[in-house]
Amino acid sequence: MNVEGKIHKIGETQQISQKFQKREIVIKTEGDYPQFIGCQLTQDNCSMADQFVVGQEVNASINLRGREWKSPQGEVKYFNTLEIWKMTSTQEMGSAQGGIDRNFQEDAINDLQNQQDDLPF
Repeated sequence: MNVEGKIHKIGETQQISQKFQKREIVIKTEGDYPQFIGCQLTQDNCSMADQFVVGQEVNASINLRGREWKSPQGEVKYFNTLEIWKMTSTQEMGSAQGGIDRNFQEDAINDLQNQQDDLPF
């Protein structure tokens, strides 16, 4: 699953236990009804956020995680998290791809216009 939008917030890495750390990132989607999607990076992926800044357009690949929790009183609750496992800048991707695609299209059109019809039929 992917989430596309602008980074609204990048939190600090939190050391939850000796073996677990997490970092929150909020991505604001575009469109008529923008959404603020709270996601998290965990373990070694926490450092992934260091290469991004607030306001940057990104595409985040996420996994939906869920777990059950029982209180000491026996009450059961369910929690969901969106865990980012890969994140790329759409600004870089879009400009690079767009430039390649436009150049390729322009070259192909120019080649077609400059070619003479040498077909035998």
